[in-house]
Amino acid sequence: MTFGIVSLVLLAITCWVGYLYSSFSYNGSRQISRKVVEGIAGYVELPEGGVGLDVGCGSGALTIACAKRNPQGSMVGVDRWGKEYASYNLQLCDDNAQAEGVSNVAFQKGDATALPFEDETFDVVTSNYVYHNIVGADKQALILETLRTLKKGGTFAIHDLMTPRRYGDIYAFADRLRAMGYERVEILDTTDGLFLPHGQAVLLGLEGSKLLIGRK
Repeated sequence: MTFGIVSLVLLAITCWVGYLYSSFSYNGSRQISRKVVEGIAGYVELPEGGVGLDVGCGSGALTIACAKRNPQGSMVGVDRWGKEYASYNLQLCDDNAQAEGVSNVAFQKGDATALPFEDETFDVVTSNYVYHNIVGADKQALILETLRTLKKGGTFAIHDLMTPRRYGDIYAFADRLRAMGYERVEILDTTDGLFLPHGQAVLLGLEGSKLLIGRK
């Protein structure tokens, strides 16, 4: 009987992992990752000759999607590619860009807590499901570190699990940005059909996903 219970548990886990793969893989039937990445990229518009930054680029998906939509500019993707995400690395990003036929991208190692760039370097900054993974870090401080590298007049599109437990009061933070002079600051719930339906977000553990957009 114990063996049967263990077998059922293992089967359930296998089915759940398969469902997650199907949902998040670009080749999966649901392609949640593609919807999210292309959804964020839709908010990114680079000026002629402009350069954007994607923080925590992972496999380079968002960096590449933004570059593909903005051939008049270029994108830089940074990631520390730690041992927790050993399957992601700089070579994978380069290979993915080549596979997509995208040449207006570059990738380099960098830490989101202390980005290796001067103030006001980029015309756009983006990030997707990154900051909540950085244990012990103040998530609002991480956003401010990213925005530090944004030029005056530049735009941002930052997507993450912005729950109160992780981020505190994100709406008060948006007010803080406005008080600092940021314009058109909005927080969009991406689980109400914008990127994925609410029920599916709950099932996949993505409840609380929000997109922070605006202009510096």
